[in-house]
Amino acid sequence: MVGVRTPQQLAGDEAERAVADRLVAIGWRILASHVRVGRGELDLVALDPGPPPMLVVVEVRWRRSRSFGLPEETFGARKRDHLRRAVARLIAAGVLPDGSRLPSLPIRVDLVALEPPLRAGDPPRFRHHRSALED
Repeated sequence: MVGVRTPQQLAGDEAERAVADRLVAIGWRILASHVRVGRGELDLVALDPGPPPMLVVVEVRWRRSRSFGLPEETFGARKRDHLRRAVARLIAAGVLPDGSRLPSLPIRVDLVALEPPLRAGDPPRFRHHRSALED
C-alpha cells in the first residue's frame, strides 16, 4: 500500500508536531513540514523572529529511551551531508511546496532533540541546538 506509515514513522511525525508546537509557542512561524527536495526531506522550515529574523531548517531527532544513546548521536556526518544537500536544493528552488517564495532572510539549520519525560505527567524533554551544521 502506498502512503502507509510505519509505527516508527508515525512516532517521528508526532515528535515533529511537538517540536513545531513548541516553536510556535515561542513566537516562530512554521512555513512547511516534510519538505521533499530531491531525494531528501526537511523536517520543518520555519521563521525565527529573532532578532535578527532568520529562515530556519529544523532537523528533529527523537528517541523513546536512551538505551541506544541520545537523539543527537543520530545526527552523524552522513545525515549532516544529506541535510546540507537538501538545504542547498531548497535554496536553489527558491519556493516552498505550496508555491510560496522563500523569504529573503539569512538561513541556518537547527537540531531539536526530543525525548520522553522522565516521569509520567512531566513534559517531554527538548534540547534546541542552533546552527547545528556549523563545524
